[in-house]
Amino acid sequence: QLQLAESGGGLVQPGKSLRLSCAASGFTLDYYTIGWFRQAPGKEREGVSCISSSGGSTTYADSVKGRFTISRDNAKNTVYLQMNSLKPEDTAAYYCAAGKDGLCSRWNLFSLGYGMNYWGKGTLVTVSS
Repeated sequence: QLQLAESGGGLVQPGKSLRLSCAASGFTLDYYTIGWFRQAPGKEREGVSCISSSGGSTTYADSVKGRFTISRDNAKNTVYLQMNSLKPEDTAAYYCAAGKDGLCSRWNLFSLGYGMNYWGKGTLVTVSS
């Protein structure tokens, strides 16, 4: 089976950092675009960040630019989201997803989850004092 599993979520105070991991099983991530998405309570899911298969292209939502960094380690079959300077509005369930390459440069489509074929079950991030 082809699965993605997120980890690293939890409760953190504003201004603190958290690193999320997305590990693949049943397939390798080498040829896939990987995206991070989030869904806050009562709101629609939105794209957070995207990384191309090679890692050469990364994109971010305006709300997280300068604070979040996406990276990948294909040898470990894992993608990361480093989240710094967290704000209460970052509170959400965070999901990683995999799809064919070429989507990172088309943000509007990416943010909707277009072309993402595999999804993790999510990890909850709560930012509160």
